[in-house]
Amino acid sequence: MTIMSEAPSAAATGGPYRQPIVASAIELTVRSGWASVTMSKLAEIVGVSRQTVYNELGSKTQLAEAMISHELARFLSVVRDAFERHPEDLVEAIHDAVRGVLELADDNLLLRAIVSATHGADTELLPLLTVRAGSLLSEATIMLRGRVRAYRPPLDGEHLDVAIDVVVRTVLSHVMQPSDTPARTADALAWMASRVLGASTNRSLRHPSLD
Repeated sequence: MTIMSEAPSAAATGGPYRQPIVASAIELTVRSGWASVTMSKLAEIVGVSRQTVYNELGSKTQLAEAMISHELARFLSVVRDAFERHPEDLVEAIHDAVRGVLELADDNLLLRAIVSATHGADTELLPLLTVRAGSLLSEATIMLRGRVRAYRPPLDGEHLDVAIDVVVRTVLSHVMQPSDTPARTADALAWMASRVLGASTNRSLRHPSLD
C-alpha cells in the first residue's frame, strides 16, 4: 500500500516548499496520527524554518485542506485518464473511472487513516473529513458532469445531473466503506449507468449479482 504518489502537476501551487511540506504532513499523519503534526515538526523534517512552513500553509486547518486537495487531485486525475482512454464509450469510461478510483482508495494509507477516525481510532483526524467535505463533492460532480455531457447522452440537463450525483455519491460511499471489490463495484455501476444514461457500449454488460 502507498502513503501517496507524486503530486499531480495541478496540485503544485504555492512556493517551492509547499509540496514537500504537504507530502511530509501526509506521511507523518499516516505514521503517527494527525495530533503529531505540528508546524515545528514539519519544519524539522523538510529542513526549513517554522516561519517558512507558516508562510507556505498558514494554519494547521489550511494544511489539512492542502492535504485533502493533494489527494483529490490524484483521484480526479484517475477519472480524467479513464475518460480520455474511452472517448467513444461512456459506459466503459465510467467503469474504468470507478474501478480506478476505488483501487486508488484501497491503496491509500492516508484515506484509510481518515476512515479509521470515523470509527474512533483517532478523533484528531476528523478535521480532514470536515474541512472541505462539501466542496470536494462539488468539485468531483462538476468535473464528471463536464466529461459525461461531452458524450451527449439522451437525457435532459436536470435528469443528467441527478444521474451524475447518484454515481458520485455511490462511489464516495464505496470509497469510505467498500462492500465489494473495486472490479465488481465498477461492473455494477457500469451496468446501472448504461440503463440510467441510455448509453450504448461495447462492454458486455451483465449485473454481477446474476453471474
